[in-house]
Amino acid sequence: MTTPSGRRVTMVAAVAENGVIGADADIPWKISEDFAHFKATTLGHVLVMGRTTHEGIGRPLPGRTTIVLTRDTDWSAEGVRVAHSITDALELADELLREQPADRQVMIGGGAAVYAAALPYADEQVISEIPLAPEGDTHYPEFSRKRWQEVRREPRGGFTIVWWERVFACNAG
Repeated sequence: MTTPSGRRVTMVAAVAENGVIGADADIPWKISEDFAHFKATTLGHVLVMGRTTHEGIGRPLPGRTTIVLTRDTDWSAEGVRVAHSITDALELADELLREQPADRQVMIGGGAAVYAAALPYADEQVISEIPLAPEGDTHYPEFSRKRWQEVRREPRGGFTIVWWERVFACNAG
């Protein structure tokens, strides 16, 4: 489902075979090509991420407008916008996108709670499949493969990027 302004919502994540995306507020692998892919995919777009993810990075990512999602109404950080629910974040993104070129999108960049909250609003998932099964305390949300269609698969050095598009059911009456 696109946002009210007509923009697409895309979730971008690196996910291990066991669903792990994080361990102790960090990524349990270092694959520079995947970091480059995340940058290339999200650059120039509005990026929504959780407070813990933002704090783990330590700064706003350059070339993106960042919205940090947090329940803490007193939290703020320099260089980012703040929202307190996924719907507030998407509404803020719509406002920001109305001021920008039409090809910009809303990108969801984690962590687990933000991915889970955004999943019902997402049009696309761009998932780097990491062929590892590390210990971790943060997992990507489960999603029904019946509601998503794999539209592209691209092997890279040490991982594979998979693009999923939401399948919209059509009622014939």
